[in-house]
Amino acid sequence: MHWAMLGMAPAMAGAEVPHAVAATQSYDISVLTYNVKGLPWPVAPGRAKALKAIGAELAALRREGRQPEVVLLQEGFRSEVADLVQASGYAYWAEGPRRGARPPAEAKGHGVRASLRYALSGEGLGKLTGGGLHVLSDLPIVKVESRPYAACAGFDCLANKGAMLVRVALNGVPVEVDLVNTHLNSRRAAKVPLARSLAAHNRQTEELLDFIADNASAERPLLVGGDFNVKNAPDRYYHKAAERPFTVVSEYCAQGGACAQPAPGERPWLASQDLQAFAGPVRPLAAGHAFDGRAGARLSDHDGYVVRYRLSWTPEPRDQARLERGLQVRPQFKTLGARVSYTY
Repeated sequence: MHWAMLGMAPAMAGAEVPHAVAATQSYDISVLTYNVKGLPWPVAPGRAKALKAIGAELAALRREGRQPEVVLLQEGFRSEVADLVQASGYAYWAEGPRRGARPPAEAKGHGVRASLRYALSGEGLGKLTGGGLHVLSDLPIVKVESRPYAACAGFDCLANKGAMLVRVALNGVPVEVDLVNTHLNSRRAAKVPLARSLAAHNRQTEELLDFIADNASAERPLLVGGDFNVKNAPDRYYHKAAERPFTVVSEYCAQGGACAQPAPGERPWLASQDLQAFAGPVRPLAAGHAFDGRAGARLSDHDGYVVRYRLSWTPEPRDQARLERGLQVRPQFKTLGARVSYTY
């Protein structure tokens, strides 16, 4: 399924019913998760040009009114991510764990930690980059939280991989929405024994669940996306699956949800590294791929994965659904990062 089939423009539905209980209201929001392979030179030469091209493609979608409202990026390690953001036209931009961020103390004593025994595979050498996570949004970002993972294995230890949460405000909607972006430990690319990369990945899954428990709330809809590194790896995907506070979109669609479509194999959630998930009064309407090379050059070693969701609620009587102004995050293009300010 491609962009044109998803109907990317935001929409609100509902009607006033005089002298009766208020009708159910809804708001559609589309989310793209995309590993952009923004690795530094000489690991991945030529990526600066590709990042700028991704920004230009997002801008082209914007001109057609088909851009996703929120974009979750992974492997955005290069400074040219700022060029991508500027070209794309998104008003709000936030970055995940920085290079110097540290995990909470309670997470440090558990799971796989970097060891000089695997120094030739990148362990024990410190963090050379931040987590590479970015969120771009047309919707006002009112809160940002991020946390690096304590566990890591192999070359993944050179980046401060982790998770980030942004909270966005939707015009006319009485509740804000939490979105989580993450990137978990790679498998063979980590260049350590598979048992070691598996142990790190599974511990990171536990850290992700802790992060969500600490920062999200059942009172708000939750959307989750990122590079989970679970392709053809059930031992990774199903770890702590029963404890997830969310439903994976590809599982929901395969079970006959509104987004049902032909899927690759019996378990489509194992057919890709990239996943999205949801919780609360929100459901997927459509899901598909973007940046997959069918309508132009393939700009990364991953396809983009885009899902359109519908948030539904029943207004309280005389509810004006006023949005509260607060913390806002805006791009600053001279340096890679986000500008944070309070408005009243």
